[in-house]
Amino acid sequence: MPLGDTIYAPATAAGRAGVAVIRISGPACRAALTALLATGLVPAPRRATLTAFVDPGNGEELDRGLVLWFPAPHSFTGEDVAELHCHGGAAVIAALLEALGRTMGCRLAEAGEFTRRAFQNGKMDLTQAEGLADLIAAETEAQRRQAQRQMAGALGQLYEGWRADLIGALAHLEADIDFPDEDLPDGVTARQRPVLQRLKQQISDHLDDSHRGERLRDGCHMVILGAPNVGKSSLLNALSRRDAAIVSSQAGTTRDVVEVYLNLGGYPVVLADTAGLRDSEDALEVEGVRRARVRGEQADLKIVLYDCAATPEPDDAVLDLLDDGVLVANKVDLAADLAGTPPRQGLGVSTKTGQGMDELLQRLADEAARRMAQGGPPGLTRMRHRRGLEDCRDALYRALEQQDGELLAEDVRLAARHLGRITGRVDVEDILDVVFGDFCIGK
Repeated sequence: MPLGDTIYAPATAAGRAGVAVIRISGPACRAALTALLATGLVPAPRRATLTAFVDPGNGEELDRGLVLWFPAPHSFTGEDVAELHCHGGAAVIAALLEALGRTMGCRLAEAGEFTRRAFQNGKMDLTQAEGLADLIAAETEAQRRQAQRQMAGALGQLYEGWRADLIGALAHLEADIDFPDEDLPDGVTARQRPVLQRLKQQISDHLDDSHRGERLRDGCHMVILGAPNVGKSSLLNALSRRDAAIVSSQAGTTRDVVEVYLNLGGYPVVLADTAGLRDSEDALEVEGVRRARVRGEQADLKIVLYDCAATPEPDDAVLDLLDDGVLVANKVDLAADLAGTPPRQGLGVSTKTGQGMDELLQRLADEAARRMAQGGPPGLTRMRHRRGLEDCRDALYRALEQQDGELLAEDVRLAARHLGRITGRVDVEDILDVVFGDFCIGK
């Protein structure tokens, strides 16, 4: 991705629309604009100007729309940037892209290249770039809030603050090593140990977040478990308000895991229906039961369902599955009398009549919020961040155990380096393709 190239691409999604946006960035941006605009003049910066777009070869008018000009360095990428707001028909977009392709020095952008240039030109750090990708992908209000906060720099500022403290401590440690004969204050190295201890504790507390940020980004995984014919597939359909799973009176209908995606109170949830748990000689059903148990072990929340019409009290096998989950008694419409039953019977619902479903939805939304709600410092959102922080914490553990000043300084240097790799301050070429590969063309 040579930075000397000028890149262009649609910044809006493919398909027919009233308006499409084509973005251009790079040193030949001004030349491309003068060739495309009927006036041949670049408009005033940051002012939407109505104009005609023409074919540079023969002057034929291709479309009429708005053009925006953002001269460097005051642009998204830090380079000269232009946006063409044209009509969103496929033929119009194709004609403008073809015209840009014939402009000297211009080429179609690769995936994520606009944002990558913004990072390389110091417009954002890597955590902000990842926040932008998450904001584009956000489907719930809570995801939007988290991504917006990260894109605004909250996570990067936290990590850079820790890194600045480490660099300050490292400067004192190296001064004590490099200038032993100078008139330095006594105990320079000893005074850095409380700083390192504080940072180690802060990073450890940040890591001990029950994976809230990652759950919010990827979805809280909930799984419905229970015996055959208790209504698991019916419950999945009722919660998702569509026929996502096959419902049958024949036991063992569900053999594989069926997933649906829900928005519960603004939080993303991945809800899974599983095979009924029982002993069987059918090889397919045995595999389905195995997958159900594995999914239950991996889930963030278990919804354990039983048929209260057939068994008013949940048996021990049902309660053994519960753990920290939600116990649900299905088919309350068929139960003769549930009055006065013990609280452990769980939430009473009927997937047939809808009785109790609002209460169950609210309970699940509360459980999702409990596992994903953010408070205080911004949460971790990616495994890349978590691994970098774990490496930083481990380096600080080693540093605090060192008695040799040079070994202590080296571990502090490694800790600062691990933090710098998260935000992109040091040695990040090997992870740039991973970070920006999540973007689509034109972003």
